[in-house]
Amino acid sequence: MAKAYQRILLKLSGEALMGNLGYGIDPAVVQEIAQEVADVVASGTQVAIVVGGGNIFRGVKASSAGMDRANADYIGMIATVMNAMTLQDALEQIGVATRVQTAIAMQEVAEPYIRRRAMRHLEKGRVVVFGAGSGNPFFTTDTTAALRAAEIDAEVIFKATKVDGVYDRDPTGDADAHLYKSLTYSHVLTHDLRVMDSTAIALCKENNIPIIVFNLSERGNISRAVAGEPVGTIVGGSCDVT
Repeated sequence: MAKAYQRILLKLSGEALMGNLGYGIDPAVVQEIAQEVADVVASGTQVAIVVGGGNIFRGVKASSAGMDRANADYIGMIATVMNAMTLQDALEQIGVATRVQTAIAMQEVAEPYIRRRAMRHLEKGRVVVFGAGSGNPFFTTDTTAALRAAEIDAEVIFKATKVDGVYDRDPTGDADAHLYKSLTYSHVLTHDLRVMDSTAIALCKENNIPIIVFNLSERGNISRAVAGEPVGTIVGGSCDVT
């Protein structure tokens, strides 16, 4: 497999691990994701992953129902660690050395997040899964993905979603929705396209980290994106609309 990138950061939502279930983790889906990541690692590309926790607990939703926002966000961070450990198990089952690092200390089950250690793992060909978000409430795992990508010198963020890329309207309810092939950071922010939250987009813009948004459910998309093939929407290039 060809590769266009030496080091990438893959952003997975918690919902991506849920598959068609209404809640929790679908082991078959996790195994498929693990195999795709294994193929990328085998090509020589270094892979870091940030995973969300919305399949288990969503802090924003809980806070809107009356829970203290900071407490709700901390619970959500713990949910991401559950997902990170699940991914680690699936990867190691197929022979991919993996480390989980968390922004909240959980020394019995994971390493603390240490930037230099994470980079050393990547250099040795290990996958690093970052759990517990940034360790701070009021920040999303999208922002964490942008932050970690900048910290570890990742060349690109791959955001895996349930749709083919970024549209001007919701494609599930509008057959005429336009799929963008390329967008500037400014266009995303100005038109509130919700690729990632505005803090994450601003971080990527400041550090010149492109974001490639693609459909995770299409087998082989991660490998195609790593190979530099046109997949989904790239944010950080030119804009294909006026």
